[in-house]
Amino acid sequence: MGIHLPSVIQHAKQVLKLQSKSQRDVPKGHIAVYVGEIEKTRFVVPIWYLNHPSFLDLLNRAEEEFGFNHPMGGLTIPCDADAFVHLTSRLHACLNPTRL
Repeated sequence: MGIHLPSVIQHAKQVLKLQSKSQRDVPKGHIAVYVGEIEKTRFVVPIWYLNHPSFLDLLNRAEEEFGFNHPMGGLTIPCDADAFVHLTSRLHACLNPTRL
């Protein structure tokens, strides 16, 4: 019984990426982040991701690069969007509190 990784990543993209830039609502318990080296993509992630060491590494990189001045007006993470989707899909699969 294995996990089909491409379908997990595709599901994560559907869950995380907002389909419309006009949709700016962030559900309670979530945070909006902007991800990308050059072109920024907006994702909405659960706040419990912030406690995971891998996500904390991304936040440390963001602090080193931007300090407290985030050019997009929100939390900006200097990471490739595909790598971010891969990380968050792993977090979702491994740490989703609804699976406990």
